Amino acid sequence: MTTTAIEAAVLRVIDEMHANLGQELTIDDMARTAMFSKFHFTRVFRDVTGTSPGRFLSALRLQEAKRLLLETEFSVADISSQVGYSSVGTFSSRFKTCVGVSPSMFRELDGFTPEIGSGPADAAGVPTVHGALRGRVHLPEDREPGHCFVGLFPTPVPQGQPVCCAVLDGPGSFELRDVPVGTWYVLVHSVPYGLEHLPSGTGDADVVSVGSYGPVTAHEDTLLMPAEVTLRPLDALDPPILMALLDLRTDALDRLAG
Repeated sequence: MTTTAIEAAVLRVIDEMHANLGQELTIDDMARTAMFSKFHFTRVFRDVTGTSPGRFLSALRLQEAKRLLLETEFSVADISSQVGYSSVGTFSSRFKTCVGVSPSMFRELDGFTPEIGSGPADAAGVPTVHGALRGRVHLPEDREPGHCFVGLFPTPVPQGQPVCCAVLDGPGSFELRDVPVGTWYVLVHSVPYGLEHLPSGTGDADVVSVGSYGPVTAHEDTLLMPAEVTLRPLDALDPPILMALLDLRTDALDRLAG
């Protein structure tokens, strides 16, 4: 099959996911929609999106939960049920792991977070590279510039806490220090200046620019090559951006400065 036909099959499945966020949707169901065998479908889906069908569906459900928390008055329990969770405790735990804050805190903070900590890789005893991962974020001429969040993640999906991160004033050079030993992905997310009020994963997807680099394997005794990341529009085949980003709105920056 051609790449276009494969992507069309994956998009059919993603459309089905969107239409059934509150219902059980098995791998068999998805494979039938794609018209592939179950095992071939799982491999193809991962090749196209960078993650498994189950993780992609989970990310879509949490993305919808984020929207409902910000745009409706539904309780956390009601929202957890609407996005397919039978246990509000399981939903809340999963939400905090992937987004970085609890559902109630996400709502209270209007979809942002006052700080982004490091993920589990910085636990005691995990060695770090002596040096840093340096690189540059490039923005095509047809994309609007804005602040750029650069994070180092264990998977190609921007969820949970990055192992290290930086916020740039705009496209350009970056440096991630104290990189833990391991295999990581550089993930970049940017929205145009003046649209910092849009929480990650909400609003018009066309304004969001994303980019990635990796996998990068960091060893204790090896210097990392520079990472060149070119941004592009977020599209339907990209896993949702789940993590809550730093509040870069002017009033929030003023409060931090004060």
